[in-house]
Amino acid sequence: MKPFLRGLNRFLFYLLVVFVVVYSVFPFYWAVVSSFKPSNELFSTDPSLLPLPFTLDHYKNVFLQANFGRNLLNSLMVAGGATLLSLTLGVMAAYALGRLPFPPKNAVLYIVLAMTMFPQISVLGGLFMLLRQTGLFNTHLGLVLSYLLFTLPFTVWVLVGYFRGLPRELEEAAYVDGATPLQTLVKVMLPLTGPGLVTTGLLAFIAAWNEYLFALTFTVGDAVRTVPPAIASFGGASPFEIPWGSIMAASVVVTVPLVVLVLIFQQRIVAGLTAGAVKG
Repeated sequence: MKPFLRGLNRFLFYLLVVFVVVYSVFPFYWAVVSSFKPSNELFSTDPSLLPLPFTLDHYKNVFLQANFGRNLLNSLMVAGGATLLSLTLGVMAAYALGRLPFPPKNAVLYIVLAMTMFPQISVLGGLFMLLRQTGLFNTHLGLVLSYLLFTLPFTVWVLVGYFRGLPRELEEAAYVDGATPLQTLVKVMLPLTGPGLVTTGLLAFIAAWNEYLFALTFTVGDAVRTVPPAIASFGGASPFEIPWGSIMAASVVVTVPLVVLVLIFQQRIVAGLTAGAVKG
């Protein structure tokens, strides 16, 4: 009876794994397949799981869009700037909250965490007025600073746990040698946080790259607009047509680089998240 139950449990476990994988991967697979199908096949009542017949017309249409290349560059600049700024500020804040002794640091840490619980729409109006009054509306810098609202708290929260797990003897040795807290951070602690920096940096970059609401609200025209709102504004041959094929092709174009990055750095991501969780 016990071997049967063990076999049944194993079968159910693998069945659940297969279900989760299919549930997670199938939407992306369907987007890829749809991007290679002719437009008339996208509305077929008997859809095929394979792109038959095969076409590259949707990808040609995407890159024939007047400013799609500019939108990609904007996304790269804004997401990269938000990531670098989040890591720069987040490392210093996380080190102070995780290692330096001052009484209200736990309260500050929970305030940082609470900032991530507010939906974007709740701060949209105030942030819009702030950017307009400071002249940062419809600028790359304005988008970068607005993205810090969700990338910086996440960066701080993850890195605090990582810094707390590092041996205190390293700091004590640095202080004995006359190093300041900033020198200790830069020369001693920071080189040991590679997996944590890669993890938080990549996840912050993905969040900024995929952000839609702020990019739609705080930009006008394609000079600064990033990819997500640009894809949403794709037009068809007529005002009443939604170009699903081009939208799917553009979505694949902007998603594949993120998938490649995750596959390249997957070991560092797992190591960073595990270290932060276990040592924190």
